[in-house]
Amino acid sequence: MKNLWSKFRSALRDFRVARGGNVAITFALATVPVIGAVGAGFDYSHANSVKADMQAALDSTALMLARDASSLNSTDLNTKALNYFTALFNRPGEASINSVTASYTASGGSQVTVNGSVNVPTTFLRVLGSSATQNITVTGSSTTKWGTTRLRVALVLDNTGSMADDGKITALKSATHGLLSQLQGAASQNGDVYVSIIPFNRDVNVGAANYNANWIDWDDWESANGSWQNTQTCSGSSRRGRSRCNNTQTWVPANHNTWNGCVTDRDQNYDQTVTAPNPADASLPSTSASTLFPADQYGSCPLQMMGLSYDWTSMNSLVDQMYPNGNTNQPIGLVWGWQSLVGGGPLTAPAMDSNYTYQQVIILMSDGLNTQDRWSSSQSYVDNRMYLSGTGSGTCANIKAAGITIYTIQVNTGGDPTSTLLQNCASSSDKFFMVTAASGLTTVFNQIGTNLTKLRVAR
Repeated sequence: MKNLWSKFRSALRDFRVARGGNVAITFALATVPVIGAVGAGFDYSHANSVKADMQAALDSTALMLARDASSLNSTDLNTKALNYFTALFNRPGEASINSVTASYTASGGSQVTVNGSVNVPTTFLRVLGSSATQNITVTGSSTTKWGTTRLRVALVLDNTGSMADDGKITALKSATHGLLSQLQGAASQNGDVYVSIIPFNRDVNVGAANYNANWIDWDDWESANGSWQNTQTCSGSSRRGRSRCNNTQTWVPANHNTWNGCVTDRDQNYDQTVTAPNPADASLPSTSASTLFPADQYGSCPLQMMGLSYDWTSMNSLVDQMYPNGNTNQPIGLVWGWQSLVGGGPLTAPAMDSNYTYQQVIILMSDGLNTQDRWSSSQSYVDNRMYLSGTGSGTCANIKAAGITIYTIQVNTGGDPTSTLLQNCASSSDKFFMVTAASGLTTVFNQIGTNLTKLRVAR
């Protein structure tokens, strides 16, 4: 026993002082964390690749939800978010969806936020054996904001007689329906987008039901509409007992309720502004400029205009009823498009909420050159009321000075010259469009609508 114990002690002492083979042992032990670090790098690199795809799917999900988020309850919003994300996030076998949640708020501007979490199985880290290393959890978030800017758009649409040619009125209706659909889709809640529709030719139609309104000037209308009526005045009897009577004719204006709703250009220079009509002007002498809107019994009176609204059904119905007739007076359509944005007369502009910024836009579409206004049938005269070359003054300049963006579209299917007037009236060169075929209206309206309804993705 002593010998065995002595040999064991000697062997233990020799092992303790031995140096041979230590490098191999040390290297073997050091390899474990090195391999672990390399493996972790691979697993985390793969997780980052998954995160990039997940973020793209979250961005697309948030944009898709923005279309109808305001009309969904919390449960439906989350269900749609999960369905959209599942369809968009395509990493089978590489990651499993842990959770997808969505929220919507309209406070201080509409926005949808989508949060997502996925589990990415590890390859190397799992050999370490800890349950915490079996998966890497990757999270992400995307927010789509679109309510901080609200849109107010006036559609000023040429309804003149020449729109009957080359399928233009039909193309206009189709293009306008498409634009209305785009604008409606950009609204998450009522009031995000308002649209007015102003059909025009030589006049505009403010609605015959307004014949008792105090903002109408009846002077010219009463002079042109009515009839001569015989009036007999008697002054006693003659010597033979016969009555002494005189027959005279008196002009009797027609009843105002026979008015068809048309108004013509206001007195100059109120025809270039949106100065509020003052009912007291009804008592002004005819030599004084009036702010009132002059009634006009134009035989080619266009369809009645519609002020700012989000009644999309009624707007589309109005577009379907548009018909081509009458001469061209672009200035009156343009100034009434402006009037619809600020209110006045028969039109009401809803108050602006200080929590939002507002983009106000007029889209003027016309197929021809100006032919007639209240005062003249000279194209240059009418053009100068709208935009005076050389000085740059006129209705267009006044509108742009008010911070309103003007898009102009010339539909030129008859080989007319390019309208310098419409080019100058547009807010910038990229906001003037020339269309040489009626079908091109759809493309242009779609391009403008896309520009107006862009959403911003923020993270």
